[in-house]
Amino acid sequence: MGNSALPANPPADNLPGSNLPEFVGVLGGGRMGAGIAHAFLIKGANVLVVERDDASAEAARERVESAAAKSIERGALDGNLDEMVSRLTVTVDYDDFAGRQLVVEAVPEDWDLKVTALRGIEERLDDDAYLASNTSSLSVNGLARELKRPQNFLGLHFFNPVPASTLIEVVLGEQTSDALARAARGWVQALGKTAVVVNDAPGFASSRLGVAIALEAMRMVEEGVATAEDIDNAMVLGYKHPTGPLRTTDIVGLDVRLGIAEYLQSTLGERFAPPQILRDKVARGELGRKTGKGFFDWNG
Repeated sequence: MGNSALPANPPADNLPGSNLPEFVGVLGGGRMGAGIAHAFLIKGANVLVVERDDASAEAARERVESAAAKSIERGALDGNLDEMVSRLTVTVDYDDFAGRQLVVEAVPEDWDLKVTALRGIEERLDDDAYLASNTSSLSVNGLARELKRPQNFLGLHFFNPVPASTLIEVVLGEQTSDALARAARGWVQALGKTAVVVNDAPGFASSRLGVAIALEAMRMVEEGVATAEDIDNAMVLGYKHPTGPLRTTDIVGLDVRLGIAEYLQSTLGERFAPPQILRDKVARGELGRKTGKGFFDWNG
C-alpha cells in the first residue's frame, strides 16, 4: 500500500523493526557516510561500508573508527572499541552488499550518480531487503521510479555532523510500503534520534526551509544589510538557532547549497534562485569549512 498520507504514529513498542537490522550497509564513506556507519555501529549493528577505491576505503575506515573512539573518550558511549571495530567491514566491492538487510546510499547529490549507485545496490540485495537514500533534496519518487522494488525504498536524510545531530528526516515515496515507513521510525528511535516524517516534495521539509533562510541571509550580505557574523548572531540569539544560516552553509558546503538551490529553483520557482554572491564564492573555490573559507574564515 502506498503512502499518499503520512501513516499514523503507533506506540514505539508496536513498531515493526524497532530493533535495528543486524546487517547494515552504507555506500560512500565520506563525512556523511562515515557518520551514518558510526551511528549504526555504536548501536550494535554489523556495518559494511563500500567505497570507490582502496585509498577512499582506508580513509572511510579511519573516519568511522576515529568517531567511535571519540564517542568512548567523551563518555557518550559505553563499549569496547575493539569489539565495535570487529563489526565494521570496509570494501570496494558492491557484491558485498549481498545479504544486507538495509543499505543506505550516501554518495554526492548528483542525480545520475545516485541512480547508478542505487541500481547497483538493489540488484545485489534480497527481495525483502530495504534500500534508502541519504539525499537532502532529490526526489525520492523520481529515484524510486528507477528501481525494481520501489516499495522497499525511501529517503533517510541524516544531518551533519551525524553523531551530534538528533534528527533524521524520513522521506516517504508514493510507493514506499507502510511496513517500511513504520520500521524506519523504529530504526531512528533505536539510533537515539528523532524522526521527522514527510511525504516526498522538493527539498522535503528541512532542506526547503533551511535553504530559504540561508539564501535570504546571503542576499542581506550581498546588499550590505549586515555582516555575515551579525546576521548569524541575529538568528542564534534572537531565534535560538544553534548555528546561524551562513555558518551552517559553510559547514554543509557552499557547493552543496548551490546545487540544492538550483534544484529547488527548477522545481519551486525563482524564490529559490541562488544569489550571485553564492555563485561567485563557489566559482572562486570558497566552499566553506572544507576549503578553509566561505562566508567565514576557518583557518584561524
